[in-house]
Amino acid sequence: MVIPASYRRALGLREGDEVIVRLEADGVRILTVQQALQSAQKLVRRYVPTGRSLAKELIAQRREDARRE
Repeated sequence: MVIPASYRRALGLREGDEVIVRLEADGVRILTVQQALQSAQKLVRRYVPTGRSLAKELIAQRREDARRE
Protein backbone atom coordinates (compact mmCIF):
# COMPACT_ATOMS: atom_id res chain seq x y z
CA MET A 1 0.00 0.00 0.00
CA VAL A 2 1.39 3.39 -0.92
CA ILE A 3 0.67 6.19 1.54
CA PRO A 4 1.17 9.71 0.21
CA ALA A 5 4.27 11.51 1.53
CA SER A 6 2.22 14.25 3.23
CA TYR A 7 0.24 11.60 5.13
CA ARG A 8 3.42 9.74 6.13
CA ARG A 9 4.93 12.97 7.46
CA ALA A 10 1.76 13.74 9.43
CA LEU A 11 1.85 10.25 10.96
CA GLY A 12 5.60 10.32 11.54
CA LEU A 13 6.12 7.32 9.29
CA ARG A 14 9.20 6.36 7.33
CA GLU A 15 9.46 4.01 4.40
CA GLY A 16 9.05 0.42 5.60
CA ASP A 17 7.26 1.29 8.86
CA GLU A 18 4.33 -0.94 9.67
CA VAL A 19 0.81 0.40 9.99
CA ILE A 20 -2.54 -1.07 10.90
CA VAL A 21 -5.38 -0.52 8.46
CA ARG A 22 -8.81 -0.83 10.01
CA LEU A 23 -12.11 -0.82 8.15
CA GLU A 24 -14.67 1.24 10.05
CA ALA A 25 -18.32 2.04 9.33
CA ASP A 26 -17.48 5.43 7.87
CA GLY A 27 -14.24 4.60 6.05
CA VAL A 28 -10.72 3.27 6.47
CA ARG A 29 -8.47 4.27 9.36
CA ILE A 30 -4.68 4.03 9.22
CA LEU A 31 -2.90 3.75 12.57
CA THR A 32 0.75 3.55 13.43
CA VAL A 33 1.64 0.54 15.55
CA GLN A 34 2.26 2.95 18.45
CA GLN A 35 -1.20 4.51 18.06
CA ALA A 36 -2.83 1.07 18.01
CA LEU A 37 -0.90 0.04 21.12
CA GLN A 38 -1.92 3.21 22.96
CA SER A 39 -5.55 2.64 21.98
CA ALA A 40 -5.45 -0.93 23.30
CA GLN A 41 -3.82 0.20 26.56
CA LYS A 42 -6.48 2.87 27.04
CA LEU A 43 -9.22 0.29 26.50
CA VAL A 44 -7.72 -2.14 29.02
CA ARG A 45 -7.26 0.60 31.64
CA ARG A 46 -11.03 1.06 31.75
CA TYR A 47 -11.43 -2.49 33.07
CA VAL A 48 -8.36 -2.93 35.26
CA PRO A 49 -8.32 -1.18 38.64
CA THR A 50 -5.50 1.24 39.42
CA GLY A 51 -2.61 -0.54 41.12
CA ARG A 52 -3.39 -3.94 39.63
CA SER A 53 -0.77 -5.38 37.30
CA LEU A 54 -2.01 -8.01 34.89
CA ALA A 55 1.59 -8.65 33.82
CA LYS A 56 2.64 -9.43 37.40
CA GLU A 57 -0.39 -11.68 37.85
CA LEU A 58 0.44 -13.58 34.67
CA ILE A 59 4.08 -14.01 35.68
CA ALA A 60 3.03 -15.29 39.12
CA GLN A 61 0.58 -17.71 37.52
CA ARG A 62 3.22 -19.00 35.10
CA ARG A 63 5.70 -19.50 37.95
CA GLU A 64 3.08 -21.40 39.94
CA ASP A 65 2.29 -23.57 36.91
CA ALA A 66 6.02 -24.28 36.41
CA ARG A 67 6.44 -25.13 40.09
CA ARG A 68 3.65 -27.71 39.83
CA GLU A 69 5.24 -29.47 36.82
